[in-house]
Amino acid sequence: MQSIKLFSHVGADGILHLNIPVGITDKEIEVTVTYQQLEPSAQVKTPEELGWPVGFFEQTYGSCQDDPIVIDYEGDFEIREEIA
Repeated sequence: MQSIKLFSHVGADGILHLNIPVGITDKEIEVTVTYQQLEPSAQVKTPEELGWPVGFFEQTYGSCQDDPIVIDYEGDFEIREEIA
């Protein structure tokens, strides 16, 4: 069983048209369609409404822009014996 997630648009005629490539030919398959109406994009929540602190993205954007990223010394690691 395979699962494919699509986003599509229902036209003014109220009909949803789907073209789904499944990679098989000349076989019978069972298809189950479950749909969920999405909220209009005008009602997108702000980062603050989603629980982020005010100005978080403005303050942190680009903070890892150095290339390559240099990792500080992590200390010595314990050497373990191999168990056969």
